[in-house]
Amino acid sequence: MEKPATDSGASGSQIRKLVAIMFADMTGYTAMMQEDEAKAKVLRNRQQQTLENLIPAHNGIIVQFFGDGTLSIFDSAIDAVKCGIEIQKELQNEPKVKLRIGIHSGDVVYDTQGLYGDCVNLASRIESISVPGAVLISDKVFDEVKNQNEIKTLSLGSVNLKNVKKPVEIHAITNEGLVIPTAAQIGVKTGTDKSVAVLPFINMSADPENEYFSDGISEEILNALTHVDGIQVTARTSSFSFKGKNEDIRQIGAKLGVANVLEGTVRWAGKKVRINVQLINTADGYHSWSEVYDRELEDIFEVQDEIATKIVSRLKENFAVNEKKENVVRQPTENIEAYNLYLKGRYYWNKSTPENIVNAIKTFEEAISIDPTFALPYCSLSYCYSFLGSSGIIPPAEAYPKAKDCTLKAIELDPNHAESHLSLATIKFYHNWDFDGAEVSLNKAQDLGLNSSLFNQVHGWFLIAKGDFEKAIEKIQQALILDPLSLPLMSTLGDAYSFAGRFEEALAQFDKIIELEPNFRRAFESRGMTYLAKGENEKAIKDLEHYHKLVGHPLKGLSSLGHAYAAAGQMDKALECAEKIKLRQAKEPDVLLHMDFAFLYSGMKELDLAFQYLNKTYEQRMGIACLGMIFCIRYPMLKELKSDPRFTQLIKKMGLDK
Repeated sequence: MEKPATDSGASGSQIRKLVAIMFADMTGYTAMMQEDEAKAKVLRNRQQQTLENLIPAHNGIIVQFFGDGTLSIFDSAIDAVKCGIEIQKELQNEPKVKLRIGIHSGDVVYDTQGLYGDCVNLASRIESISVPGAVLISDKVFDEVKNQNEIKTLSLGSVNLKNVKKPVEIHAITNEGLVIPTAAQIGVKTGTDKSVAVLPFINMSADPENEYFSDGISEEILNALTHVDGIQVTARTSSFSFKGKNEDIRQIGAKLGVANVLEGTVRWAGKKVRINVQLINTADGYHSWSEVYDRELEDIFEVQDEIATKIVSRLKENFAVNEKKENVVRQPTENIEAYNLYLKGRYYWNKSTPENIVNAIKTFEEAISIDPTFALPYCSLSYCYSFLGSSGIIPPAEAYPKAKDCTLKAIELDPNHAESHLSLATIKFYHNWDFDGAEVSLNKAQDLGLNSSLFNQVHGWFLIAKGDFEKAIEKIQQALILDPLSLPLMSTLGDAYSFAGRFEEALAQFDKIIELEPNFRRAFESRGMTYLAKGENEKAIKDLEHYHKLVGHPLKGLSSLGHAYAAAGQMDKALECAEKIKLRQAKEPDVLLHMDFAFLYSGMKELDLAFQYLNKTYEQRMGIACLGMIFCIRYPMLKELKSDPRFTQLIKKMGLDK
């Protein structure tokens, strides 16, 4: 599409003014004209009519229509963004029009011949990297709208735009109904994509038991790349979900939102290792490069570093990643047997069952017995003990001190191991409720270059605990960009929307999850909670009854349902839920159900009992219950609980009154 000129040549009376500039462009119009001219004209006319209605309604002026696009100006950046939101929402209705919108602000010269100025070109470039249904804005526009509660944004990072000297930070508007481009989509359009997913390498060894080794090598390369500034690396959860599947690389790229995929095979025999790797462009499925490494087992760290460095170097050819001379992969131990045991322990850990976690602990301890100076198994041990403590498999009072000791030992051995500082942050946060200390450890992990999905997720939870919901949403959105197939993470984002009072966005998020996985029970519980916050008790009951059904146990998953029954005035059913929870407590005395009782009794407005159980949770500080309590006190439907003076006293004890 030909854009209006941005150089000199204007005639007549000229006006110089500071404006917000909006470019809007209908995508696929030319191809549609060739396929179905009548339909193309209908959609073009619908777009034009929508813009002619909404732009003046938001105090804007349409400067020019050109083919399938529009150039408009606004005196206010806020008006421009609000207009862009309304345009995209309207054009999502049938017949849908695929429109890209880009907005920038700056000084222009305006006359009867057109609009002139460098900022006009920049606004045009921002629109050109957008996607249908999205509104993208520059950092200058973001500065003007960032304090507007009704405008939600997400930074997509700095990008290099054609004929623009300096990189520009681009933000997507994330209001309900708008499309949010992935970093890969933006990268493909700018030619500066820095995103990669590392698929699990295939075990080609004669012994199928060596699968832990092939998995471990690919995971180690993945983890190393997460520390390279400027590269987006898909989390293991999402990238390893394709293990054993013969799916087209282009489809994998689309699902993960990445422009590059690394895949490979590992053959291990005796002291020899052969690793065959390929970096593939997901846009066309062609190999960017491939290589075979035949090495001694003792050289495994060197091979990992060569592969990771090749990936970074390949990206650097196009993408200005920071020039660093250090190895991407550092050798964490000189004992290959200890390292091999560490990889085996990680293999058990990633299976995430209690039995396998116990096996992981034994294997990590074996690695430490061989090399007591090897930091990584200490960090992994910490996560194992935290898992066992949070799930109640071993007493939290026993599990968390062990976890903390292991983490501190890992940091002592390697002060620059970012994941150990993240582990310490989670312990301080979940168990100790040392929020100041947790923030220090989170900042340390970030300073050491950690930008993993887990880091952003923990940081998001931390911000929810502190009541900073908008920043929490940004962190969880970033985590989801890095781990796009994680249903629990999608649900956490929905919860964050709900905590922030953005109920319609929360409901849309849970609807999306349920459409993807109809049996994902957490989404039903969270959607039910959101309906409770909106006062739509019957809808809440329907969702929470289905949640209870999916739990599949007559005595479990009842606290939220009982709360909903009480809110709807069905006190007999609420009391029945209370009796069932008491029966479970009698049958499973080692399981702490304080939070279940607290939430149920708050719904029944039995606030004395609710605070009694909340205080018991505070005293126990049990892992998941601890996190549950932090979430519980943030639930928007607990108005009576929050208005009680005892609530203020409780959050002060918890250290959340700052």
